[in-house]
Amino acid sequence: MNKLITAGDVVAQLRDGMTIGIGGWGPRRKPMALIREMLRSPLKDLTLVSYGGADVGMLCAAGKVKKLIFAFVSLDFIPLEPYFRAARQAGAIDVMEIDEGLLLLGLRAAAMRVPYIPTRTGLGTDVLRCNPGIRLVDSPYDDRQWVAMPALPLDVALLHVDRADIRGVCQVKGPDLYMDDWYARAASRTFVTCDELVEPAFFEQGEEARYVFWERTQTTGVVHLPCGAHPTSCAPLYGFDVKHFKEYAASAKEPGGWAEYFNRYVAVGEDEYLRRVGGAEAVRHLPLPVF
Repeated sequence: MNKLITAGDVVAQLRDGMTIGIGGWGPRRKPMALIREMLRSPLKDLTLVSYGGADVGMLCAAGKVKKLIFAFVSLDFIPLEPYFRAARQAGAIDVMEIDEGLLLLGLRAAAMRVPYIPTRTGLGTDVLRCNPGIRLVDSPYDDRQWVAMPALPLDVALLHVDRADIRGVCQVKGPDLYMDDWYARAASRTFVTCDELVEPAFFEQGEEARYVFWERTQTTGVVHLPCGAHPTSCAPLYGFDVKHFKEYAASAKEPGGWAEYFNRYVAVGEDEYLRRVGGAEAVRHLPLPVF
């Protein structure tokens, strides 16, 4: 029942060529501490499935991505993630570019263990022209055709949550779950980082259990990493770090910028990373984004 492990334990279970789903949304609630642990590893040839942000950009910059299945890769106030953009423009990665709804349906199909889900999403668009592997199917009930969005089964899902216990019960209290519950169910194994590690009895209080969105059986391992989503947000605990993202994006414009960023913020390890970005107290005072 004790699923508590370390970030190193997680990455030790990953293999070259895996399909890895990364939860969160753009600059919001990404498992960035696990991404940094992956960056410090020799992993390569990965297929990523993500509503992408700096998670995708950093792994592209490090040359660890073979293929990306995505709907967007953005830092929000910086519309196009700079290192992803460089990799895409250079043709350094294979891509399956679809819209947000089709990506969700692909995860749902994998979670339901069916090969595809029929939908009208994508009909009459360039999604089909740009993705010849996505096919049309005949309806058995009328004479219409529908897009058959294929399942996107994941070897591993990586998620970040507000709170978890050692059993794998996970809580998200932010304004949007995004698609993290579907990532958890679409994956063979799901590893979760949490800002706060709580006792199991915590979820018996008041309405705390209402913010648990997937079964603990779906959680393979829990890593306690306070501020583990930084520089992305983890609402309502902290917002995303605009200053840090500006520094990160600026590095993409400089010769050797990625190596400098890596050496300053990634190679040093997680404790030193947190110190260099101002410490936990500074992270927890980052203002929440306003929509």
